[in-house]
Amino acid sequence: MSTQRLTTVLMGALPILIVLAVWQALCSFGTAPPSLLPPPGKVFLRLAQQLGNVGFLDDILATMIRLFAGFLIAVVLGVGIGLAAAVMPAINAVVRPLVQVLAPLPKVALYPALIILFGFDHASKVTLVTLDALFPILLSTYYGASMVEQKLVWSALAAGTPRWQILFKVIAPAALPSILTGCRIGLVISCIVVFLAEMISSTDGLGHLLVGAARTFQTVDMFVPLITISLLGLMLNGLLFGLRKYLLRGFPEV
Repeated sequence: MSTQRLTTVLMGALPILIVLAVWQALCSFGTAPPSLLPPPGKVFLRLAQQLGNVGFLDDILATMIRLFAGFLIAVVLGVGIGLAAAVMPAINAVVRPLVQVLAPLPKVALYPALIILFGFDHASKVTLVTLDALFPILLSTYYGASMVEQKLVWSALAAGTPRWQILFKVIAPAALPSILTGCRIGLVISCIVVFLAEMISSTDGLGHLLVGAARTFQTVDMFVPLITISLLGLMLNGLLFGLRKYLLRGFPEV
């Protein structure tokens, strides 16, 4: 590993280490009682024990299924609608007012209606994740595609590229940095929303585990799902960042 790469990794880990140090200090000096804030070592030890529990792994799997399903649907819809709105004025005229009205709306307010429509199982939670992750991906795609320099399109046409292929061979690749940035934002939102949905109504998943532990005042078990979803989000974000570097390896800013 190069020195620059090692420095980047250490700088990225530093904020996490500071949070853990502050957490440990609060426990060690008695600032927070153990019944409310257990020490990090105890939480991570419990997490390691739970990883050998089939039921706990099933809850992680349930959360991941909902997260991935909602996020992937949001990517397909967001990229597709965003590109279409950027190149087709008629679609833009329809999409723009809808986005302006729906984007600021807290989607969790729609969750009771989604439960009535789709029930308490995967469908309502996947739909909520999709709705929340959709708009950052759509907006990033739209603005990325809208800012593609016109001379790139003219050059492709002059080189003999059919007009119907311009979207896929010129505009979409040029907008790829913005699209991937929107996907990273959408992924973070997906992690938050799926956890929140499981806390509100679920019989499985990490959010359900947290609520169950809180109701019985098991604070260590309450922190385990929080740490787990944080670690999953960290790993998924790292994978998406690696994918971004690979796909944008020809771009000068990467």
